[in-house]
Order: sequence, then structure tokens, then C-alpha cells
Amino acid sequence: MDFRDSPEEAAFRAEVRAWLAEHLKGEFATLGSRGGPADETGWDTRLEWERLLGRDRWVGLSWPEEYGGRAASFAQQVVFQEEYAKADAPARVSFFGEGLFAPTLIAYGTDEQKRRHLPRIQAADELWCQGFSEPNAGSDLANVQTRATLDGDEWVIEGQKVWTTLAHRADWCFAIVRTEPGSTAHHGLSYLLVPMHQPGIEVRPLRQMTGSAEFNEVFFDGARTPRDHVLGEVGQGWKVAMATLGFERGTAFMSQQLGFERELAEVIEIAQRNGSAQDPAIRERLAGHYAGVQIMRYNGMRMLTDLVQRGVIGPQASIGKLYWTSWHRALGETEMAVLGTDAMVIGGKPGGDYELDELHHSFMASRAETIYAGSSEIQRNIIGERVLGLPREPR
Repeated sequence: MDFRDSPEEAAFRAEVRAWLAEHLKGEFATLGSRGGPADETGWDTRLEWERLLGRDRWVGLSWPEEYGGRAASFAQQVVFQEEYAKADAPARVSFFGEGLFAPTLIAYGTDEQKRRHLPRIQAADELWCQGFSEPNAGSDLANVQTRATLDGDEWVIEGQKVWTTLAHRADWCFAIVRTEPGSTAHHGLSYLLVPMHQPGIEVRPLRQMTGSAEFNEVFFDGARTPRDHVLGEVGQGWKVAMATLGFERGTAFMSQQLGFERELAEVIEIAQRNGSAQDPAIRERLAGHYAGVQIMRYNGMRMLTDLVQRGVIGPQASIGKLYWTSWHRALGETEMAVLGTDAMVIGGKPGGDYELDELHHSFMASRAETIYAGSSEIQRNIIGERVLGLPREPR
């Protein structure tokens, strides 16, 4: 695949740059790229920025035009993500709605469901969370125990989810629940759309060592959702969930490598400034991280090629998730080595909450990345069983 811009892509890139140059000012520019995993910095400003993006149809680029999108090609989506990252624009607040739920809704939803939810996601009037992980299932979706039973025209939900990112901000949750009594494994699951603001749902924040609490436990105790709030067919939720996870591990992280490049450049600058770059061991680690970023870039290109040529995301998505999480965790450890004794000092008042700078925050947040969005063990199983054809893991 030729990754140079076509004339149409070059024109689109110029349009994106011009829009960002005109609008990314003031408090939006001051915020920089802050926000995202384990970092709720500037939430209200980021929400306002999201609404501005939605107003000008930069939210939902790939959606069909009849639903407010631009029907952008994969290459145009990558162009937008590249320019967004280069502009150092704020982290998005609608990752779960736009990045995960919307593409699944377009693939499996009814026309009524699309017309109901897509415009609200674009306008940032609806924020979503993902109800997949459970205390005794972790990333193993086939073992979820949260159940829903029909009571007239409504599903009644009982159970618990955990590690539910931004549940305390969300208006809706897309949840995998067991709707066939006695079913096991990936059978008998359904993909329910559940309004969060109702009796029967309790959200309990889980404070992390970064100081943020965007992870939550979510308890369902008689929560209700209408019978037709099922995405896909009843009992076929596994297939729909796998589509969501494909988007999560694939296109959603395609621009991430640019952010990693910027983070690595900052670490190299600090190493040069404080003299740690003279240490051969530090130099070797930094060179290895640079090579790793290039590997991510080329794996991303392979994934994009598959998307364009076959319309599906191949095993590169799992390879990419497994690789970048390990790479970023190692970079966090190098960041602390580069800081040296300064790594032992953090801000904040004695006895009060501590304050992390970006490198401390990145180091701590990176410890969770090999777990969320499908743990490294899950990714290795996918690669082993579906790519290499190895025997299934004993259960």
C-alpha cells in the first residue's frame, strides 16, 4: 500500500490543519494533550472541546453522511488522527462512545437505534461506558455472570461490573449480560444498551495510585432497560462484543504511536539536559524505545493495509496491543531511571493528595495498560489459538 498522501488526502490534511489552527486556542491549547487514561485533567474544558469538534463533524468522521458523518476513508481517518496528535490537542472524552460503541452500532444496530444515538454521541450529549469486565471474569468475557431477565417489555439486570472507565461520567452503558438461564461460555449472552441514570445502578469509584478515579465498580440491582435496547440478536452478544473489541484494539489506537513519539522525545531531552544520556545503559534503553516506536508504526501500517484491502482488522490488532503496552511500561521505567533521584520526589502538600507531573503519571498509568482492553494473557491466547493454530487453553 502506498502511504503517501493522494491529492484528495493532501487537501483533507490541509483542511484539518486549518481547522485546528483556527480553533485550538486559549484554554483548549493550554490544556495540551492532557487527559485520557488515569488522567481526568480539565474534564469540563475537554467536554467543551468535544462539543466543538462534534459541531463541525470531526466526531464521527467515518460514519455515513446520513447519520451526520463524513464517510471518511480509513486513510482520511489516519490523517485526522495524525494532525490531531501533532497539534497536541486535548485527549478526547468520548472514546467509548465514538471509538467503540458507534462503529459497533453502525455494524449491528437497527436504523432506529442509529438515529437515536449517533447524533447525541456526535454532539457529546451522550457519554458511554463499557460494561464488559467483571470481578470473577476479568477480561474473560465468556465467563461473565451479570444476568438480565425479561419482565414484560423490559430487561431487569442483576450483577456487577468492574474497571468500568468513566462510568461516573456516562449517560449510557453498553453491557454484555447473560440472558439465557443456564447458558455457559460465549453462549446465551446479549449486548444490552442501559441508561445509567436510574434507580438500581450504583457506581463506586476506584481510586488509583495516580490519584485519579476514572475506574469504577458498577452494581446492577434491578436496573431496567427496554426490551428493544439490544444490539444485534438476543443471545448473540458474543459476536457483537468481539466486533467492539476489534475496534478497541485496532483503529482506536492507530494514532497512539504519535503520542508515544512525543513522550519519548521529551524523555530524550531530559536525559540530554541532566546528563543521564551519557550513561551507556540509558542510551541503550532510549535507542531500544526509539526502535520500538518504529515497529509500532510499521505494524500500524500493516493493519491499515488489511483494513483498506480486506475491510477487516487482522491479528495485527492483538499483536499491536500486546506490543505497545509492554513497550510503554518499559518506557515508564526508563523515565524514572532518567530522572534519577528526582523520581523519588513528587509534589503536593504534606498529608494531602500528592501531585504528579506528566512523567510520574505516565509511569504509574502504564502499569495498568497490560491489563485493560484485554490483558496481555488474553492477547497471547488470541495470537496462539487464532493465528498460530495452537491447541486451546485448558479451562
